[in-house]
Amino acid sequence: MILLGVGLSILIVLAIGLAVSRKVEGDSGRYLVAGRTLGLPLVAAGLMAQAVDSNATLGNTDLAYGFGFWAGASLPIGLALCLVLTGIFFAKPMNAAKLLTLPDWYARRYGRQVEVSSSVLMVVAYVVLLAGNLVAGGFLFEHFLGIDYSIGVLLIVAVVLTYTVAGGMFADAYTAAAQMAITVVATAALFAWVALTHGISVPEGMGAFDFEQLTSTAGGAPINWATLIALGVGDIVAIDFMQRIFAAKSPQVARRACFLGAAGTLLIGIPFTYVALSAVDIVGADGGEAVLFTLLEDHAPTGLAMAVLAAIVAASCSTANGAILGTGAVVARNIAGIRDTDNGRLPGLKIFGAGKDPLLRASRWAMFPIVILSVVMAVRVPQTGILLTLAFDLMLAGLAVPFIVGHYWRRGGAVAALAAIAVGTGVRLVLFAVTPTIYGAPNDLLYFANDVVTPAFDGWPTFIAVASGLAAYAVAALVRPARAALTAPASVPIQAQPEKVPVGAED
Repeated sequence: MILLGVGLSILIVLAIGLAVSRKVEGDSGRYLVAGRTLGLPLVAAGLMAQAVDSNATLGNTDLAYGFGFWAGASLPIGLALCLVLTGIFFAKPMNAAKLLTLPDWYARRYGRQVEVSSSVLMVVAYVVLLAGNLVAGGFLFEHFLGIDYSIGVLLIVAVVLTYTVAGGMFADAYTAAAQMAITVVATAALFAWVALTHGISVPEGMGAFDFEQLTSTAGGAPINWATLIALGVGDIVAIDFMQRIFAAKSPQVARRACFLGAAGTLLIGIPFTYVALSAVDIVGADGGEAVLFTLLEDHAPTGLAMAVLAAIVAASCSTANGAILGTGAVVARNIAGIRDTDNGRLPGLKIFGAGKDPLLRASRWAMFPIVILSVVMAVRVPQTGILLTLAFDLMLAGLAVPFIVGHYWRRGGAVAALAAIAVGTGVRLVLFAVTPTIYGAPNDLLYFANDVVTPAFDGWPTFIAVASGLAAYAVAALVRPARAALTAPASVPIQAQPEKVPVGAED
């Protein structure tokens, strides 16, 4: 039965993704941002699907079960906060800018060097993010279906890559709507079952109003606040979020979709947190690494388990889809410099009916190395919520400052942006390498053993890194202010001004 439910959900998503692929019509603009035609329901569903991924469900439940409400709920709350802030400050102007990728904004504001630097960092972060979603799928296949973990990871990749390559943003939008319908129904059913059969219970000291989790180092406060800030602010410069904003048919739709997506993220994420807290009584204090799986396998009715697992697979596919599409576009357009007219960079290379649009061809090809890197990381670092937060920790450290400050302070130019990227990212990586844990989990990825930094320092590197990047930006902006002014309003497409010099490009 479980195999049937998971298999059916995968087939539904795959069928929808392939069915809408005809809408691409061989055009990179339609492929990457759906021709900027998406209405409120599809944009909101897409934003919600990117937030409610398997990291924010499995990662949420694992952290809440082990450490309390704020350890787990910080994931959906942080993501919802990001959507609210984006809706208030950035959704309307970014949609009006008529861009294809987020690094297009860095190109216009700071110039080519910053475009490439920001793109590389985004791709690295999204390899980590994609890996975290593949981990959840691999665990699910291994735990319930007896399929080897690595094979499960490859199965998820094969399905998502198939409809992403074919349908781009159209496939993403329509599959996200189906995935969120599955997830909302499954979440409601799971919460109702726990409430009616076992009761919602919160262990002492682990509830939402046990504020030691936010005020005491022993209660995990630095880690919980770091999670909220990394997701709430770092996720503002998320490739996949912004591409959905670009795809909205108007700035007003983009803004409203952010608010609806935030509400939907909380509507799903918070019930999962309370299910995890209640699981302490239901399965005991030793429920294993994936407590949700234990709860579903040993205690839940088969039909409910089938629905929830189908929802987790759907969530994993939705974010993987957005990550693959976004990074492929960034690699092709912003790193390789391929635009939507035949510039001869890929002579004779045609695939999947891309016709004469080299950006469409290149975006599709670029997805494959991204996927390979993510699979390697998923096999090497089988973590869930930690990988999600780490990805946006890197974005927060290196990219949030030039983006946010760059919208409101014209003095900073290319030198300031590059300083913020280099210093913020550098500090974060150094602190990561010398800290034995990351958000409470062992640092199995890159750790240099030392006797100076202890686990008590965990969480603080997030704040130190972004503060360092902000200081670097401010100092560089004061010493080397931007010497050029914006030559076009934000609403002018970047393609329409190839010879213009953006703010700070002459630095």
